[in-house]
Amino acid sequence: MVILFQDEFSLSNTATLSATWSPKGQQPKVDCKQAKKERVTGIGSVNPITGQLIVNFEQMGNYKTFKKHLKKVINHYKDKRKIIMYVDNVRFHHAKKLKGFLEANPTLEIRYLPAYSPDLNPVERVWWYMRKSITHNRYLSSIKERIAKFWQLMSPTLKPNETLKILCAINY
Repeated sequence: MVILFQDEFSLSNTATLSATWSPKGQQPKVDCKQAKKERVTGIGSVNPITGQLIVNFEQMGNYKTFKKHLKKVINHYKDKRKIIMYVDNVRFHHAKKLKGFLEANPTLEIRYLPAYSPDLNPVERVWWYMRKSITHNRYLSSIKERIAKFWQLMSPTLKPNETLKILCAINY
């Protein structure tokens, strides 16, 4: 059995602004000379026990792209007898069109986190780490560059790893 936590995130070519240190009296500046805003949606699932991440990029998050991600997860864990995936309550996670797919793939079980509880979803901490590392106060001219930075940072997490295991640990 494997337990996963899933969520979507957006990436764009614009920098996200975040607090930073600077000498007293010197306002830090982040270059943002974009000609047009480009955006993609990432769909990812993390195994908090191994720290392994499964991600794919789509133009938007919807029932079809979520189902495509589920197929990728099932294929990745085809040797497992049971895959339990915790998701939030975004509308397309509840799509009636998913019923047939889930019935045809009984190894996958979708469970829903309580509404408005991102603190219970470990993959949210993975997205926080990613944003701190590649988007906060960092300008890139194209979405292709941003996606390349994403894979540069996150490629090691496609295999079991300690970085995400530590990030996913909830210490209350």
